[in-house]
Amino acid sequence: MKIETTKIAGLLILHPQVFGDERGWFMESFNQHRFETALAELELPIPQFVQDNHSLSQKGVLRGLHYQMSPYAQGKLVRVVQGKAWDVAVDIRPESETYGQWVGVELSAENKTIFWIPEGFAHGFIALEDNTQFLYKTTNYYHKDSERAIMWNDPQLAIEWPLSQVNDQVLVSEKDQQASAFQPQH
Repeated sequence: MKIETTKIAGLLILHPQVFGDERGWFMESFNQHRFETALAELELPIPQFVQDNHSLSQKGVLRGLHYQMSPYAQGKLVRVVQGKAWDVAVDIRPESETYGQWVGVELSAENKTIFWIPEGFAHGFIALEDNTQFLYKTTNYYHKDSERAIMWNDPQLAIEWPLSQVNDQVLVSEKDQQASAFQPQH
């Protein structure tokens, strides 16, 4: 597995080793020991995963930007197993030097890229193809009363969503349409 750091400390892009031949391919999608070793080498906290989630979205569906308040904050290890998505993590840690900054990465069944988003980030994605299946490993259980959302198109965050890839047709849930504006703490 190749680990790629990002402009925001703690956010990691993982590229698993894929073995392919005329029969198809094989990859190790998760290995606790290798993941822990990689995080330890980067002097990052080691998470414990407690829940797996799986979603299906049609092209143009935008989910996010979601997070849970402490003590129910969630780290997420995410990947796409069918289709393609643009995945975004926003640093919402007020004490962070990169507070309010974001990183986006394309996740697809084809590239098999995995994105590690630790606690302290809002997360969202837009499906770039129909029938996009998204998998999440989370470090905490879903807790309805602590869930929050930031507007996906908040002008202060200025996230560069690839809207041209969905013909500017974005479908957002009613709940996400009522999300809050980003509130800078500095």
